[in-house]
Amino acid sequence: MTTTPKPELTPTVEELEAQERRLVLGRFTHDDAWALGSLLVELARERQAPVAIDIHRAGQQLFHAALPGSTPDNDAWIARKRRVVERYGSSSYLVGARFRAKGTTFEESSRLDPDTYAAHGGSFPITVEGVGVVGAVTLSGLPQLQDHRLVVEALEHFLSRA
Repeated sequence: MTTTPKPELTPTVEELEAQERRLVLGRFTHDDAWALGSLLVELARERQAPVAIDIHRAGQQLFHAALPGSTPDNDAWIARKRRVVERYGSSSYLVGARFRAKGTTFEESSRLDPDTYAAHGGSFPITVEGVGVVGAVTLSGLPQLQDHRLVVEALEHFLSRA
């Protein structure tokens, strides 16, 4: 007898917004980018995830890693997802979810070039308390909800160590 795997529950817009309110940092330095990026590499390696990881702050790339199985296409996805965070100040997955909640899609209704912007999961704003969004941590290589969840998991671990 085989069991069918349960489908992943898709988070609501409210749940995604709550994640962003909860995952706020006291600061974000170059060393913090290295620590967060290294933590993401560690989590991805444990899962043998074929991902690329990127951390940007104020227009500067502070961390990048490409794990076995990732491709140059992952870097293109990273750039497109990161631009969504930079433009909207919210996670790329949340931006896409907001469009879906209105009965449309980002591609249909944003009026932005889909070759430049992608509201797919995997890019999350780096928000500093009292400052706002200062950058983005982005992962590409898994299905979009898994990309999003891995970044959230890393931020949760990172905050618990602070």
